[in-house]
Amino acid sequence: MFQSFSETAHPDQGPPRLAALQAHLKAHDIAATLIPRADIHQGEYVAPGDERLAWLTGFTGSAGFCIVTQDNAGVFIDGRYTEQVRAQVDMRVFTPVNWPATKPAAWLKEALPEGGAVTYDPRLHTGAEIEKLREGLPTGFTLSPQETPIDTLWSDRPARPEGAIRVQPIDLAGEPHASKRARLADDLVEADHNGALITLPDAIAWLLNIRGSDIPRNPIPQAFALLHDDARVTLFVDAAKLDDTVRAHLGNDVAIAPYDAVFEAAEAFDGTLRLDKSSAPIIFAQSREAAGRNTAWGEDPCLLPKSRKNAAEIAATRAAHLRDAAAMCEFLTWFDEDRPATTTEIDIARKLEECRAATGALLDISFDTIAGSGPHGALPHYRVTEATNRQLLDGDLLVLDSGGQYEDGTTDITRTLPVGTPGADERVAFTRVLQGMIAVSRLRWPAGYAGRDLDALARYPLWLADQDYAHGTGHGVGVALCVHEGPQRLSKVSEVPFEPGMIVSNEPGYYRQGAFGIRIENIVVVTEATPLPGGDVTGKLCFETLNFVPIDQRLIDVGMLSQGERDWLNDYHAQCRDKITPLLSKQAAEWLNRVTASL
Repeated sequence: MFQSFSETAHPDQGPPRLAALQAHLKAHDIAATLIPRADIHQGEYVAPGDERLAWLTGFTGSAGFCIVTQDNAGVFIDGRYTEQVRAQVDMRVFTPVNWPATKPAAWLKEALPEGGAVTYDPRLHTGAEIEKLREGLPTGFTLSPQETPIDTLWSDRPARPEGAIRVQPIDLAGEPHASKRARLADDLVEADHNGALITLPDAIAWLLNIRGSDIPRNPIPQAFALLHDDARVTLFVDAAKLDDTVRAHLGNDVAIAPYDAVFEAAEAFDGTLRLDKSSAPIIFAQSREAAGRNTAWGEDPCLLPKSRKNAAEIAATRAAHLRDAAAMCEFLTWFDEDRPATTTEIDIARKLEECRAATGALLDISFDTIAGSGPHGALPHYRVTEATNRQLLDGDLLVLDSGGQYEDGTTDITRTLPVGTPGADERVAFTRVLQGMIAVSRLRWPAGYAGRDLDALARYPLWLADQDYAHGTGHGVGVALCVHEGPQRLSKVSEVPFEPGMIVSNEPGYYRQGAFGIRIENIVVVTEATPLPGGDVTGKLCFETLNFVPIDQRLIDVGMLSQGERDWLNDYHAQCRDKITPLLSKQAAEWLNRVTASL
């Protein structure tokens, strides 16, 4: 079993730890300090020893941070975690702060009207973060880079992970790492940059065609890479993670250096070194500035090339999604026909993982399964634990968001399921969410448009009813990498134009606090659209759907659907039958045929 249901943090841990931290601030005349969720690699998921925010506050969400003064402590979270933070954090000593509506600088100005010294760990914040904070702070505040006091106060902090690294086969990667290094080095030469420091582990995994095991749910190694303008790479990694097969795969043009040697190497690098302001810890820029070295802010050279999946990667992830869909259909057959009356949320997560494991190809789940029933479904990132586990009750909706990590792909899918007979209000809301999901699935658009240009289409049916959801419509997805991947997003804040090969989720939702939640999610890949007869706009793009799992028709108010929406759903369900039936048991095949009958 990959997923654990134990509590990893508790609200009662917060007050004594906060008191110790505030005593440290007073003893060192520090007005405030920043405690981020991020680690030095700026990934969404972090190793146990980097869970500083959870250790201090109890909050385990995947995004957020805390600002602690000598008298106050604000936990900054976005709309996905409004309820979660109140359940996990001791509200007597911590105050939830709506972020990004409230900026850190604005909160600090109110908490510290006289100003003061604010410390941050330069290993844990990017140049962009510190620049934005510095711009917002008025005279009277000073920003000081210092190692976070959490690392001193956390006496039993876990050690850095030592997971083994493996080779990603060339038939799945689609391009040798020598070729990738060469074309990225050409970009450096064109920009007159002598090298680039790559700090994102998934970028390094993609560049070198390797995978790791340092972070649960994410097959990535904790490492740094220095790409030189002649296509050589220095890989900073714990040597014990590399066996002879991996070393042979990397070859002579990839030098191996100790993980911690990256700091000295980056400072001493002769020439102009590119750093990504949005992902590289600011410590590297600060050390080079102190040494009088040239630094150029620029995008991680792997970022866009990694997001444009090649033909082999797309073929591989198609195969993974078909395998995963078969596992989902076996689970849904059990859910409809064999589920015990006493089934709980934990039972759901365990059974689904069992179905994925039965494929014989599962390496890990791609994130902790979200199995939220009834009011828990209204928490978009709900994680069931032994303390919160709830039995499914008649009339509930179950939001089931899950995925698997396979050697050939990373999957993510959400289905909302009725427990017993759904209410009319739930069916109407579900249909609106479905209409938004179909609108995105059918979309054709001229090249050059970004997520911010398309996001509203998914919300339009909900907006007509004065309803909405507080998360983006879609995130980028890797191939046998992280389930959340940038820079592409289907979001009202994303300015990155979609390009062929980019993979994103399509997942509108609706959440009624204390009552129910709804989300429907498929994964789609951007492709070139076939021209339509009579059209006069060329170069259009569209989405190809990768998931083929039925959408529960018991929750659809069919009268609300247009003929085009019905046609799309009927065609989608026909594809589910054609593609998935050969992979199913007899019972599941019969179930699939029954639940995909045309509207």
